[in-house]
Amino acid sequence: MTDEKRTELKGKVENVIQQIRPYLQQDGGDIHFIELTSDNVVNVELLGACGSCPYSIMTLKNGVESAVKKAVPEIRSVEAVNM
Repeated sequence: MTDEKRTELKGKVENVIQQIRPYLQQDGGDIHFIELTSDNVVNVELLGACGSCPYSIMTLKNGVESAVKKAVPEIRSVEAVNM
């Protein structure tokens, strides 16, 4: 994949995360984009209430990952680095 394409994918992922962020913040949490790996895995950090919530893996997979993959089909998964 070219650097230009990778930069474009990263921008799209960051845009989706920005759209999701207010919903997490309403519940006292937050999300921070860490990186897009070479095999199209998005690493994020869950912050605040999301970092310690027992349901954070459900939020991550059913909410964040599904939204990111819907908007950017090239993404394989979204993983939390602080879990």
